[in-house]
Amino acid sequence: MASRKYIKKALNNMVFDIVEECFTIQLFDETKTEKTNVIINEAADFQDAVLAEISKAKTKQDFAPINTKIEESALEFINKLNSLN
Repeated sequence: MASRKYIKKALNNMVFDIVEECFTIQLFDETKTEKTNVIINEAADFQDAVLAEISKAKTKQDFAPINTKIEESALEFINKLNSLN
């Protein structure tokens, strides 16, 4: 089972990677700035929502669906980023 610390670290790493990729896309193609800003805002909102869920979790069994949600959302964000190229 994952711990609270592990899930927070995974979430923060995922959001950091998404934001970093958005900034890279903006650096090479300024016309996509608006679209990447939307993705950055979605990632920040997702992070806030998941952190609230993590703080409400009482047992390690509560972390499994949160971890699954993070993994699924990471794939969705990757698909959004890939559609920009």
